[in-house]
Amino acid sequence: MIPFSFSPEVQDAKQNGQAIVALESTIITHGMPYPQNVETARSVEQDVREAGAIPATIAVIDGALHIGLSDQELVDLANRKNVAKLSRADLAVCIAQKKSGATTVAATMIAAKAAGIKVFATGGIGGVHKGAETSFDVSADLHELAQTDVVVVAAGAKAILDLDKTWEVLETLGVPVIAYGQDNLPAFWSSSSEHRAPLRLDKAEDIAKSVQMRSELGIPGGHLVCNPIPQESEIQAEILAPIILQALQEAEAASVTGKSVTPYLLQRIFELTEGRSLSSNIALVRNNARLAANIARALYDPQVS
Repeated sequence: MIPFSFSPEVQDAKQNGQAIVALESTIITHGMPYPQNVETARSVEQDVREAGAIPATIAVIDGALHIGLSDQELVDLANRKNVAKLSRADLAVCIAQKKSGATTVAATMIAAKAAGIKVFATGGIGGVHKGAETSFDVSADLHELAQTDVVVVAAGAKAILDLDKTWEVLETLGVPVIAYGQDNLPAFWSSSSEHRAPLRLDKAEDIAKSVQMRSELGIPGGHLVCNPIPQESEIQAEILAPIILQALQEAEAASVTGKSVTPYLLQRIFELTEGRSLSSNIALVRNNARLAANIARALYDPQVS
């Protein structure tokens, strides 16, 4: 049996049929420095509550799959050393070995599905890395979206990626990519991009209806809802482009590969933007949490059909 550890808040929500929003934990351990990671995690959880749903931050702690963390567990996780970064390939091994790890998008989707949670809010998904035609560096997030029935609300794919190839792979895999409230896809720190959205929906209720219809048709996989960062918090793409290029060149020169690439790039971009990227990252995650809560409420509402 899966060694679940439900927080009292999440357990009560499940028993009472309340809307729940899953949250990943790599943003705490690998995505932001301390103490901003803890402050952001607390703020995101509170945003979910204020929007009418219950937050469930997911992590593996000493072999237990935690669905929801207490405040003390959140702080402890933020200060732990050598926490694994878990995806589909290593989630089960970490649990079986009674170790601790933070969940990426793919692992959070798997855990949320196993726990009966329908909606997940994150910052940005992983995707096809630049140079993937030779490195074959493609995030497991894309295939997870194609097979695991969870709605993922993100500010698009991370802007450090090859966005052309990322969207192309998602199209090939049959993943519904929905822009929320605009015609073009957002690009993480930037509210819009040159990429036209294949689908657009403007209401949480319409997204919920689409999710239910896909389920009734028996089509496997999740939905990616691309929610643009509020314009007052964005960094325009033309400002970011040379910064991202510099960070990528430095990563290549330092022979950074695999799971280390994204944290390295995010840290360098944080330094090169003098902290502005972190402020934008926090704003977009909180914005995604609020939308995810609204979608979750619509899915749990029997009036939605």
